[in-house]
Amino acid sequence: MSKATAKPKSPRTSEPTTQSPRQTLANLVSPKLKQIHLDRLAIVYVRQSSPHQVREHRESTALQYALVDRAIELGFHRSQVIVIDEDQAQSGTSMVARTGFQRLLTEVSDDKVGLILGIEMSRLARSCKDWHALLEICAIYQTLLLDTDGIYDPSDHNDRLLLGLKGTMSEAELHLLRNRMYRGLCNKAERGEVLNHAPIGYVRTLSDNFVIDPDESVQSVVRSIFDRFAKLGSISGLLKSLVHDEVQIPVRPHFGDDRGELQWRRPNRVTLLNLLHHPIYAGAYRWGHRDVDARKKIPGRPSTGRTLRDYKDCRVLIQDRFEAYISWEQFEKNQRKLQENSRKAGRFSSPVGRGESLLAGLVVCGRCGRSMSVSYSGKHLRYTCQRGAVDYGEEICQSLAGRDLDESIGRLLLEAIRPASLEVSLAAASDIAKQRGEDDRRWKHRLERINYETELARRSYAAVDPENRLVARQLECRWEEKLSEQETLRQDYQRFTADQPNDLSASERELIHSLSENIESLWRAETTTCEDRQTIARLLLDRVVVSANPSNEQVDVDVHWVGGFNSHHHESRPVDSYKQLSNYTELVARIEELQSTGTSSAEIAACLNAEGYRPPKRSKKFNKSMVTRLLASLRLERGDAGKSSSDRTHLAVNEWWLSELAMKLSMPVATLHRWIRVGWIQARKVSEARGQWALHADAPELERLTKLRDYRRGWGETKTPIELTTPGPVSR
Repeated sequence: MSKATAKPKSPRTSEPTTQSPRQTLANLVSPKLKQIHLDRLAIVYVRQSSPHQVREHRESTALQYALVDRAIELGFHRSQVIVIDEDQAQSGTSMVARTGFQRLLTEVSDDKVGLILGIEMSRLARSCKDWHALLEICAIYQTLLLDTDGIYDPSDHNDRLLLGLKGTMSEAELHLLRNRMYRGLCNKAERGEVLNHAPIGYVRTLSDNFVIDPDESVQSVVRSIFDRFAKLGSISGLLKSLVHDEVQIPVRPHFGDDRGELQWRRPNRVTLLNLLHHPIYAGAYRWGHRDVDARKKIPGRPSTGRTLRDYKDCRVLIQDRFEAYISWEQFEKNQRKLQENSRKAGRFSSPVGRGESLLAGLVVCGRCGRSMSVSYSGKHLRYTCQRGAVDYGEEICQSLAGRDLDESIGRLLLEAIRPASLEVSLAAASDIAKQRGEDDRRWKHRLERINYETELARRSYAAVDPENRLVARQLECRWEEKLSEQETLRQDYQRFTADQPNDLSASERELIHSLSENIESLWRAETTTCEDRQTIARLLLDRVVVSANPSNEQVDVDVHWVGGFNSHHHESRPVDSYKQLSNYTELVARIEELQSTGTSSAEIAACLNAEGYRPPKRSKKFNKSMVTRLLASLRLERGDAGKSSSDRTHLAVNEWWLSELAMKLSMPVATLHRWIRVGWIQARKVSEARGQWALHADAPELERLTKLRDYRRGWGETKTPIELTTPGPVSR
């Protein structure tokens, strides 16, 4: 029998194609699940929002892992099913910290995923932004989604609309849950019942309350911290005081194997600041003092973006809620002091202890109102208003030598504290005695603690079976270690009591009284450090406003004292030349008057010093050479240069005598001498004129020397430009 010839199939024929068993099974479940999906991976996404849910809500976790069987029922092989569970204990509000969700997006965008399974859509994302990003990628790469309600195709309009609604509801559900829980938390906080970890100096009781730590040594240290701050007035002073006296901070860890056990740690600035700012030490309860600023939040770091509120702006503040270490009035006084220190820190160009300047950070420019910075050059210091030059490229506002200003303000400070010298001596004696008493109590607490620990080690050793040598040896070693620590501490305490007895001796009291009667000697003593003087200045002064007259040595000084009192003073500053002195005309007239009577230069200098005249620059008194040089310059100005200077027979063309050129350039002779020495000007000695200097300066050279005289180095320049320091050719 002959076989019939098969006809070719038309492209439009409706004859059904042969389907695989897996495709047939998939069509029975959902027509959306096609072979293209079954040939790719099925990903089961597992997530719980918190560690508590992972530990306690195990049924929900089991249901999510059971989706693996669901994928197999749909026709996927077990090797095609991948479980992503890296995001356990991660919130679904953001994808930043969810590496599993990021991996899921990567797999989908690589066109490897046919189906994503989740117990509900909220497991995938609680943020509409992340949810719609997933839907967009799934629609592009033909990836389906499945939950307990069915299978969805993100590329289908109706399914996309339903998935979008599910995502919105998921985000809204999270908002409702959070809002409901937050309102409950606020109600509990308004009753003062939301408590976290106990601060330093407090312990948490079984009745869920904070009480003062029953350990006397802990109480002593906490009270000492507040007493020291009230006395010293700054965090830096408090920290240095604790370090100097070897005082450690009592801490009970909140986590770890030693949770709740008392430990002693070295003091640090952050701990002290937190302790001083916390209102619980005044017996108050606070809640809602930390807000989250979304602008400052760093992705992947949940604890970032937090901002601290002032205690007055907390959502809940209940006074007299707990036992207190200090009064509420003292707490508010401490806060005002901390705010004042913070405000002053913005003005201070250098902290206390940096440099010898008495008024660092306190000097304010009287012209522009900016703070004046301090600079040091060898033994000299200057106050300069250069903020405008640094920030805006302006000219330096004003600058003046600082030693004289420091001396003047120092005398004012001594005059201010001298009337209280007796009170100072009594207060000093009382403070020393109180400090020694605190130190002695702290030592006794340490001795009590080591005695208890040694006795406890002895009891443990005595209670062990002597035959059990494995345990007995270890306990014996611990006992010996405690005995050694006990003996060392006893010897240290004996040395302490020998060096610093509790009561001041008669000689010590007499020394304190004598020092208080001579405040100025104490102020200038070598044992009084720059830091001590700066601390006193900042306790008494708010700011010092200075205005220097640019044409002379006069300086107007307005001293603003702490408490609101202001005083006005006139001071003098060093200037470069005699002509800048405000009494220059009077000085010249007096010198010429004395010279006309035949008075010698030495006698003129003595007379000027006795009458209160002062030379320029940093010299305190006139001497013979100063008067001689001043008389010579006066003769040059009048054209009476003398025979040696007016005789030009020994000079070549374009040559000047040293004094003539100095007068021509209006600059000191000493500066020209230095230029000759460093080779910035061509000069020769004239033997016929008793070795006087003859300097070459034609018209171009005079122009260069004038520019060199007027040149001022700018920021970052370390050398004078070479075109100004290189002499020109000698023209004859």
